[in-house]
Amino acid sequence: MKNRLKKFRESFGFTQEQLGELVGVSRQAINAVETEKFEPSIWLAYDICKTFHSSIEEVFLFEESERKSRAEQSRGVV
Repeated sequence: MKNRLKKFRESFGFTQEQLGELVGVSRQAINAVETEKFEPSIWLAYDICKTFHSSIEEVFLFEESERKSRAEQSRGVV
């Protein structure tokens, strides 16, 4: 999932470690989300966005994915 997390974090002057402390995850977790190696849970995404006083849609970009959603997989959608 694409995101603007680094842009928001830097505009608030937070390090990855500081943001991680604010939302209860490690610096490594914040790095993995920023570099799109890890998709955050809805609760983590909510906490991150709340920290920035922004909506989830402002920080996280929900584009069509090459990967099938779990719902599509269970329905056998091709």
